[in-house]
Amino acid sequence: MLNNTQEELLKRINKKFESIDQQTDVHLEGLIWAKPITYWDYIMPDALLSLQVQRTTLPDEMVFIMYHQINELLFKMILWEINQVSDHEKLEASFFIEKLMRVSRYFDMLSSSFDIMGDGMQHEQFMKFRNTLTPASGFQSAQYRLIEFSSTELINLIDNRFRTTIDRNTPYEHAFEHLYWQAAGKDYKTGKKSTLLVLFEERYKKLFLEKMEKYNTTNLWTRFKQLPKEVKEDAELIKAMRHYDYTVNISWVMAHYNAAGKYLGAGEATGGSDWRTYMHPKYQRRIFFPELWSEEELKNWGHNV
Repeated sequence: MLNNTQEELLKRINKKFESIDQQTDVHLEGLIWAKPITYWDYIMPDALLSLQVQRTTLPDEMVFIMYHQINELLFKMILWEINQVSDHEKLEASFFIEKLMRVSRYFDMLSSSFDIMGDGMQHEQFMKFRNTLTPASGFQSAQYRLIEFSSTELINLIDNRFRTTIDRNTPYEHAFEHLYWQAAGKDYKTGKKSTLLVLFEERYKKLFLEKMEKYNTTNLWTRFKQLPKEVKEDAELIKAMRHYDYTVNISWVMAHYNAAGKYLGAGEATGGSDWRTYMHPKYQRRIFFPELWSEEELKNWGHNV
């Protein structure tokens, strides 16, 4: 004999499966044979923990591998939140703020985690195993580039030297060749690209061009500007936007920059990139939401860190 709660649950279950043209009895019988779910089935730690494969015999390389894999997982979480804003039909300030603060917290974690890199590896070991990794580089994180595309209008990601020559009508292919991070391995006088860039583009350029077009009208900055006037003037939303912008383009970048400087000194990154030129915010002036900052703040962007 079913109690009232069980009868109500069965009605709701039946309604669910009817809505997708499925037979409720078949699905209920399937539950009889289903195994109970376990933590290791759901989270799959065995598969996750099998992905750390060292290329050298140096123990601290394992720290390096796991740290970057954690970064990539956080990047995936960030993109998951941003895409909810990008794809949302009727944006409200509260929803926008919630998602922005989530991604800001993820970047706060990334910023503070550089102590793992700065203090968690022996310098001598790093300087040895880094040569085995050449020409691979953290520069080649495709997810981080997607975070940039999904956060702001493309013009704000163009190399600061070429922004006056590019507008919304510029072909994506041409804009791609003038993204700020091209400076990491491209000679603009000859057009020659480093192996770092060549391999990166062979793997991801098609995806990047597709996403550049997709996010052209759905990036966070454009979605913000599409909001009603009273929503755009919401003080908490503006605060959240500025916090996200500063966290990504100043706090996280400088934490990365300082950690790299501690190990590399005056040397090149593993991929041979001129990492100081394209990474430091005062040079490339990456600002996702420029109109939310004062003239003085824009002028001094990245100078006081």
